[in-house]
Amino acid sequence: MKRYDRLREIQSLDPERDFLRIYRITATYEFPWDIARALELALYRTYAVPSIGRLLAETAELTDRSQKRYDDTALLLDAVLEHGFDSGSGRSALRRINQMHRSYDISNDDMRYVLCTFVVTPKRWLDDYGWRRLSNHELRACAAYYRALGEHMGIKDLPTTYQDFERTLDDYEAEHFGWDEGARRVSDATLDLMGSWYPRPLAPVARRAALALLDDSLLRAFRYPRPGATARRLTGGALRLRARAVRLLPPRTTAHYARQNPEIKGYPNGHEVSGLGTFPRPGVGGCPVPHHRGSGAPAE
Repeated sequence: MKRYDRLREIQSLDPERDFLRIYRITATYEFPWDIARALELALYRTYAVPSIGRLLAETAELTDRSQKRYDDTALLLDAVLEHGFDSGSGRSALRRINQMHRSYDISNDDMRYVLCTFVVTPKRWLDDYGWRRLSNHELRACAAYYRALGEHMGIKDLPTTYQDFERTLDDYEAEHFGWDEGARRVSDATLDLMGSWYPRPLAPVARRAALALLDDSLLRAFRYPRPGATARRLTGGALRLRARAVRLLPPRTTAHYARQNPEIKGYPNGHEVSGLGTFPRPGVGGCPVPHHRGSGAPAE
């Protein structure tokens, strides 16, 4: 297999019909490391919306149980990607996601914005640090995949195209990004978590590198000092150097899923999808989305 054979396979598929297959190839064969980093950044961006950051601080899941929250989020999204919307594992993951969201008063606008970060942030990351950019087929498939995920989550007024997702995200951030003390605690806890994945002497370096990757709108929202030009140049340069090296490697021959990432540390003996995440408070239960089996219908 040659370096661009999978891209040629993607371009032979229909991005509206075959979106799951295309997105699975993109995320698990072409860019597994990059997509993982980009989705981390996508979720991190959401903290800068005060209504989201404040709620996350109030639940204490990301401040007191950061590793578990990281693991559960990655594994639930991973189960849908690996097994599909209509599989047993995919349905179990969607049920857990919906049960958790129903436990809190989360607006449709906030839910839609979070979904937009999953579509837009990976594209922007790969524009800057990927070994190649996403093709138009991949962008269309990515939009279709997350539109389907949003439908299964009961999110209304979903964007249709990648451009719609991008416009929705940019407008929402321009209107809503701002300071919140609780959100800053969640941000600090997340940066500490990322530092904990490395040997102790390297933790401060990892934190500085993470800050160097944040754009000015995020830095302002969390009131972090702007990293120096040298830190940004070194961090970006290291990532672009990695991209050039990856471009020269032979293509991946087996899929790599998030459950295989070394950052997932909380389940050394395996896990059951139905046991992931948090569980509804007493008196609050079930899934908020009506479910019916069959193609195109929300999964249970």
